[in-house]
Amino acid sequence: MAKPPKRRSLSLALQGGGSHGAYTWGVLDRLTEEPDIDLAGISATSAGAVNAVAWASGFAKDGADGAKASLESVWRSVSRSGSGMAPFGTWGAMAFAYASALQSLASPYDLNPFNLNPLRQIIEAEIDFEAIHASGIKLFLSATNVESGRVKVFDRTMITADTVLASACLPQVFQAVEVDGGHYWDGGYMGNPSLFPLIYSGAPRDVLLVMLNPLARPGVPRRAGEISERINEISFNASLIGELRAIAFVQHLIDDGMLKEAVIKKYRRLNIHAIRGGKDLLAFDLSSKYDTSWDFLTKLRDLGRAAAEAWLKDDSHYVGTKTSNIDLRKEFLDI
Repeated sequence: MAKPPKRRSLSLALQGGGSHGAYTWGVLDRLTEEPDIDLAGISATSAGAVNAVAWASGFAKDGADGAKASLESVWRSVSRSGSGMAPFGTWGAMAFAYASALQSLASPYDLNPFNLNPLRQIIEAEIDFEAIHASGIKLFLSATNVESGRVKVFDRTMITADTVLASACLPQVFQAVEVDGGHYWDGGYMGNPSLFPLIYSGAPRDVLLVMLNPLARPGVPRRAGEISERINEISFNASLIGELRAIAFVQHLIDDGMLKEAVIKKYRRLNIHAIRGGKDLLAFDLSSKYDTSWDFLTKLRDLGRAAAEAWLKDDSHYVGTKTSNIDLRKEFLDI
């Protein structure tokens, strides 16, 4: 009788990106089907946080089938609401431009004084937080503390509907979310997603980044919308690039024998892998992050599934041995 394949443990780092988070849904959907991969740790932000709690809630209750069903149910609810992570629903590019202009004149405290957020109803109806708390998965959600400007990481035991909403709180659209006396905006500003919780928590040292924002975009933007879009991409990638640069620097010191053995033992080498959704999503402009039509969401899901399939085929065999399809030193250290 053939031996079952050796199981491989993997941590996930899930970026935010509004409706583009449906791409990550597809990635998770495919990875969950893989019998020899354990998704044992997740650090996530914004739409990534919604995917993370949907997956964890379903998996805690009914394994892989439960995780897949929970993800689909959450995204169906997002589509039906016409809102949630996409606060302008399916109005399209023209309405998005109008709403963006309006936000520059008035704050969500003026435009939405009752602080209505359809995502709250979705999260409270769909996610079993008690099941998440009782599960063994190492789960971390990032938000940005409005007053200190620092990242706040909520671990599995702290995760509630409020912490999910805090991680996904776009300050131009929603009032800051209060959690235990602190006020929070979208985690993308300071941790998109945060990698350090995976380093210090004992989560699997193989980390698969699921990136939704392109790091590079050819050409210089000249129109107002294009400039705004590129600023958004750069700012929401900055914290991740900073952490990857720090990881690359430490690994450079280790590899080049520049640290003493006693110091090396204090550091934990990570094997980094990447699914670069930003490249697949390069053709979609900023307004598409607010498109919650089911056809669009399932199109992104299928793109994500295909990307996960390609990673499983080409690079997953590196899990447990070394970094695969991302050159940290070349891309982020440049020395």
